[in-house]
Amino acid sequence: MTAPRRHWTEELDIIDRLMRSVSDLTDPEEMVSIYWNGVHDLFPIEDFLAISRRGVEPPGYLVTRSSRFEEHLNPWKQRHRLPRLEGGLLGEIAYANRPIVIDDLPDRLTPDDPGHFFLQGFQSLIALPNYENGQSLNVGMMLFKPGVEYDRAMVPMMHWQSSLFGRGTQNLVLRNQLTDALAALDRELQTVAQIQRSLLPVELPSIPGFEIATSYETSARAGGDYYDFFPLGERGWGVFIADVSGHGTPAAVLMAVTHAIAHTRPGSAQPPCEVLAHINHHLAKSYTTSGTFVTAFYAAIDPQTRLVSYSNAGHNPPRLVRGDRVIALDENASIPLGIMPDASFQDGTVALQRGDVLVMYTDGITESMAPTDAAGSRSLFGENRLDRLLIESRHRTAAEIAESIVNTTRAFSRGEPATDDRTLIVMRVIE
Repeated sequence: MTAPRRHWTEELDIIDRLMRSVSDLTDPEEMVSIYWNGVHDLFPIEDFLAISRRGVEPPGYLVTRSSRFEEHLNPWKQRHRLPRLEGGLLGEIAYANRPIVIDDLPDRLTPDDPGHFFLQGFQSLIALPNYENGQSLNVGMMLFKPGVEYDRAMVPMMHWQSSLFGRGTQNLVLRNQLTDALAALDRELQTVAQIQRSLLPVELPSIPGFEIATSYETSARAGGDYYDFFPLGERGWGVFIADVSGHGTPAAVLMAVTHAIAHTRPGSAQPPCEVLAHINHHLAKSYTTSGTFVTAFYAAIDPQTRLVSYSNAGHNPPRLVRGDRVIALDENASIPLGIMPDASFQDGTVALQRGDVLVMYTDGITESMAPTDAAGSRSLFGENRLDRLLIESRHRTAAEIAESIVNTTRAFSRGEPATDDRTLIVMRVIE
């Protein structure tokens, strides 16, 4: 006998409930269960069978689902427990790469057929493949006992629905795999970020006559900004700030390399230009051959004389706030590190005065971006805004100045994620 079709409005209600119930699922097994229940409401089918040749060497295949299973097995989590068969009628169906309808199943099924247990007692079957790259890696089957008929006109529509559902299920599996992969990657990035931050100074140095404050924010888990302080014995302190081109893990790795090279001469009281030349030579020779580079600024500060000698390798010129004006330390700037192994660098000097504020920063500060305006453009925070802010806050402590810069750039971006790393060193002469 043939089960009567429902009125189209009833079928629409069933399908709508089914689509609604699977719309927020993340478990593919739950999705399959709900789908089959919905299909059963549309087409009352008591017996079913599903096979898969995904990841199985020909001519093998797995029985992934069967109404004759005594124990429910999850094909995604318990694949190792699924029956593995070869050949027979199910083997023909598994590798046919096309829909198959069999109405004389008892005549086709032999007692020694590997799939005899799953097919015996049925008169007909409809096998509908789910394709991937043109291959039917999975096949779902509806089984009918003797005397049960079905509407053959519905088979094409059932094939269409089954294929779309199979693709949806596979997409859900891929999405879950991607989510797991991204979570694993994020854990790795967190480790990279922890290692990277461990390379930064644990404590700020105590330099007589100076207040010092720093701020370090990455636009991703890990970043390419770097700052450091080097004791130079009786000659004072070396202050280093750098910005690796690019973002994320590659920039963080090159930042770690720059840190290692910079620390190969601890306590060296060499002219800043020679320090940059040393780092540049090793970067260009072995580490920046793919086109990456590092902008850097290095200053040697003598706290007794307040004399600062410095060298700039393509970095943002630090700002020296003196009274109501800002002086850019841009004397003798050169190209970034890592471009030419034999590049030369020049030194500049400046004598600090009491009340001066020296601010070193990476371009993530001045290139902080406002949200897109009505014209579709975005403005940069820029040096002019930074200079005005420094003049307004020049009488504050170094920590308060750093905090003001951080808060103002965040407010300028109005909560949007930073597009680049933001690093600050603020030094204020107090004696």
